[in-house]
Amino acid sequence: MNDKKIVNIGGASGYWGESDMAVPQLLAANNHDSKNLDYIVFDYLAEITMSIMARARAKDASRGYALDFVSSVLRQSLPEIAAQGVKIISNAGGVNPVACAKAVRALVQELGLDLRVAVVSGDDILETLSTGAYGAVREMFSGHALPELDKIMSANAYLGAFPIAQALDNGADIVITGRCVDSAVTLGACIHEFGWGADDMDKLAGGSLAGHVIECGPQATGGNFTDWREVAENLAGIGYPIVEVAADGTFVCTKPEGTGGMVSVGTVSEQIVYEIGDPQAYILPDVVCDFSGVKLEDIAKDRVHVHGATGYAAPDTYKASITYLDGFRGLLSLNFTGLEADDKIKVFTDAALARARGKLRAMGAPDYTEISLEILGTECQYGSAAKISKGAREVVGKFAFKHQDQKAINLLFKEITGMALATPAGLSGLGGGRPKPSPVVRLFSCEIPKTDIAISVDMDGEISSAQIAGGQVFDPASIERPQPSVALPKPSAGEMVNVPLVTLAWGRSGDKGDKANIGIIARQPEYLPYIAAALTEEVVAKRFEHFLEGKVERFSMPGLNALNFLLHDVLGGGGMASLRNDPQGKCYAQILLNHPIPIPSHITRNLS
Repeated sequence: MNDKKIVNIGGASGYWGESDMAVPQLLAANNHDSKNLDYIVFDYLAEITMSIMARARAKDASRGYALDFVSSVLRQSLPEIAAQGVKIISNAGGVNPVACAKAVRALVQELGLDLRVAVVSGDDILETLSTGAYGAVREMFSGHALPELDKIMSANAYLGAFPIAQALDNGADIVITGRCVDSAVTLGACIHEFGWGADDMDKLAGGSLAGHVIECGPQATGGNFTDWREVAENLAGIGYPIVEVAADGTFVCTKPEGTGGMVSVGTVSEQIVYEIGDPQAYILPDVVCDFSGVKLEDIAKDRVHVHGATGYAAPDTYKASITYLDGFRGLLSLNFTGLEADDKIKVFTDAALARARGKLRAMGAPDYTEISLEILGTECQYGSAAKISKGAREVVGKFAFKHQDQKAINLLFKEITGMALATPAGLSGLGGGRPKPSPVVRLFSCEIPKTDIAISVDMDGEISSAQIAGGQVFDPASIERPQPSVALPKPSAGEMVNVPLVTLAWGRSGDKGDKANIGIIARQPEYLPYIAAALTEEVVAKRFEHFLEGKVERFSMPGLNALNFLLHDVLGGGGMASLRNDPQGKCYAQILLNHPIPIPSHITRNLS
């Protein structure tokens, strides 16, 4: 192995529906800057995406994958991809990777190119579930039993990177997978290029971190950044991330020259803390990662060096994601303008609900299982921490409700629109026709023994069994946990002042099922003790008490001068199961960044 070898990997997609601008941008930069881009990787999948694709496959056996990956992304760029010799790795296969690979092969043939396409299969466990093999399995967080089989929409194990590496070893130019962990598309390339094995745990952790940094595309290059004004000038032309990975698993994060956005310690730190839960037990199929000691260094403009990831042996199970139907929901927005608009919207929705409930009782039907009215414009997302002023003159009400029968959803829609002439004055926003019910899709997460999953690699018809990283039981309680220092100097009376957390820290938040993750990174190391002293688990729980139903855990990441908070049972079910305005906790960091932090007054002189 060449210890000086560098593998350059561009991240082109973070979700299904993202702009298709990334690939042309990365390819143009590869030509112009001679950066020798080796791979472009795509992450399309989330739990709700899998359920949508499952419904598409049920209607048409040739569907169930990210159609635009083939029809748009590859069609416009595949000749240039082939000319530059860049390899493609994508989980665009969704719930039907074989059909996706078939479509890609047809496109390759149509364009007259000489490219080999491999598909990794085995993640779909829906057929296995139908046999009752996992009847005793329990949800890994709640302990609930497996949903009824006729309600299950999709069931997939999160596969790892070694099968992807095997496909590349076999000569693949394009690798298509179904459900794999988001970072596996990057790690697979690293395993292939560097020959890493299952025992190279620190290197696997470093490659996984590289994948984690670029798996959400421009979120590493200024997208969703706390200091958003620093990237606002050319947000339309934001650059997509590139990681330059070394043989030891360390890497540099950068972006194409001349593009918008920025790559800095702040932007990369925010992406590292994003949705990782316990930073010392980030469990992947190929390695258990510890990111608590990761350190960043600005080495040049838009170039950040990342090192310090460590790893433990891979677990002996795969995490499986099962989505299932749990009734229906209705959702609409109501706009009120005028004096006391916030009170008017509450009176209006209460009246519509009373009418619908009266009809349900008359039919002997059950009540709505959940009702949600969030009045945006009154700082309802801030709960008791907000200084809500009564009598708002302009509001938007997000009114949502659930029922097991979609007829009951239509009934309430009818009563809402039917009261449009009986409303308090100032209602608007009922145009565009009456909304329709949509399914409530819930997530059931569980663990499946690796020995139960048969993974295969199909290289243009040549099928081989895939290799995986062996496993052992992992116990997070066995980890030595660093604690942030809260030893503060004792200033004399009157020297402490309150400043908003945002002046001391960057923040990023996101979801894991019904959990929210809030990462807080100190802008300077000397700020961290004051942040840690002020932001206890109890303080954060109080801040989000209007949403929180579970506990709050705080984890330390001394390498980044960061704290990571994990809020349990806080998203109203999360994803498509939630009626919330923010069902994925994307705004939680913004709420917390307004929290007051006591600091010595002399520090404020150094704050911008």
